[in-house]
Amino acid sequence: MRKKIKVLIVEDSLVVRELLKHIIGSDERFEVMAAVTSAEECLDLLETQQPDVISLDIRLPGMNGLDATLKIMSRRPTPIVVVAAQVDDNELNIAMNALRAGALSVVEKPVGVTNAGYETMAAKICTQLAIMSQVQVVRQGISRGLNFGSDDAPPQPLQGGAVNYSMVGIVASTGGPQALVQLLGGLGADFPLPILLVQHITSSFLEGFVTWLSGATPFEVRIASEDEKPLPGRVYVAPVDRHLGLIHGHLAIFDSPAVCNQKPSGTVLFAAMAREMGKHAIGVVLTGMGTDGSDGLRQMADKGAYTIVEDASTCVVNGMPAAAAKLGAARETLPLPAIASRLRDLALGGDK
Repeated sequence: MRKKIKVLIVEDSLVVRELLKHIIGSDERFEVMAAVTSAEECLDLLETQQPDVISLDIRLPGMNGLDATLKIMSRRPTPIVVVAAQVDDNELNIAMNALRAGALSVVEKPVGVTNAGYETMAAKICTQLAIMSQVQVVRQGISRGLNFGSDDAPPQPLQGGAVNYSMVGIVASTGGPQALVQLLGGLGADFPLPILLVQHITSSFLEGFVTWLSGATPFEVRIASEDEKPLPGRVYVAPVDRHLGLIHGHLAIFDSPAVCNQKPSGTVLFAAMAREMGKHAIGVVLTGMGTDGSDGLRQMADKGAYTIVEDASTCVVNGMPAAAAKLGAARETLPLPAIASRLRDLALGGDK
């Protein structure tokens, strides 16, 4: 008999707490180890018990979810799935910073069983808890500045003929928000190329994610618009439930079927960059579940573009990077801190 996944629920609302207990307890994969009402209770419990994954509310009495995440990750590292309401900008900001502090993903608070979206939302919560329970997390020092840098060595010097690059495309999923803050921060405000981004995230959190990322990095981050011309120093994020591409150097927004079960899809973006830009594009696949981006990155590589995947050593989930590498789509496999160094080398000096 398969061992059940032990879940610790941290939620101060009685209604939501009972709903989470019902959702999680109804799934045979899980055992609700405990359901507590505050971060302080959670930390006390972790002194004597070890859940496989924590469902963590953000707005709690006393210590909030961000501070709780920082303490959990410094004292008793445990996979954390943040449960947040999408309607509150402050709550979204705390949720995004909790991801940066070590939480693995964010999901929307569940609605009542009579709501039309209940089954979908319940399934998403359980899927995230199951997947994140398998992630190996490591101890992180407490830092309210949330500067999680690395001393990884820079990548090897570039070799080959000179190429002038015009644009960077990035796809990320689980672990993406925290990876993007580190990557974009490492690029610096003088990075001269526009960046197109596909981040798999719950649609109701997208605007909050864009606002947060803009404030946490030196770039202007915005949701991409049809026929917009990409400009240096800006990050263009694929909109909700639409694919992002390029036509004649301008952004194109597509309402076509999902690819790799994703909409927006990194493969759609990369395929468009391969067609439009050939060897003058750079494609990057960061941490994430599944295979999205892998086939598109292969198309970029076939056209001579510079292709990079994140090394497993820094991935939260090494699904998408591993899939791209398996296809032979990656020119380089680099740990996250080295990707920023490589992108600066390529953008400022070309491939030479």
